[in-house]
Amino acid sequence: MTVIQAISQVDGLKFNQYSHSEKVRWLNTVEHSIKRTVIDTHEGGENVEFTGYKDGMDDHKVLLVPAPYDVLYIHWLEAMIDYNNGENVGYNTSILLYNDAFENYRAWYGRHHMPKRAGTRFLF
Repeated sequence: MTVIQAISQVDGLKFNQYSHSEKVRWLNTVEHSIKRTVIDTHEGGENVEFTGYKDGMDDHKVLLVPAPYDVLYIHWLEAMIDYNNGENVGYNTSILLYNDAFENYRAWYGRHHMPKRAGTRFLF
């Protein structure tokens, strides 16, 4: 899924007044979190480059999470729309769906990538 595909899909599913640049910013937030908490904690994570997306310039870049787990982006954007609209029930539903999709992705990633070993520690 690309940046523009995620944004277009959520715009088709949920009416909202938020700008394209705001949604790119929300995608940047979740991508940085995924990179830091999932990818960087496994071997080879240093080879995955992510420096963020620029509004209008990176619309066709592929997001970090592959299908079928990329549905988490849709749930994340829906949650951010609901949160900013003050729609607590909608937010709770969307964030639960996001968390479920994220945990499924994290489990899949952990099965296919070796976790980094913790460094040797000495206790005195």
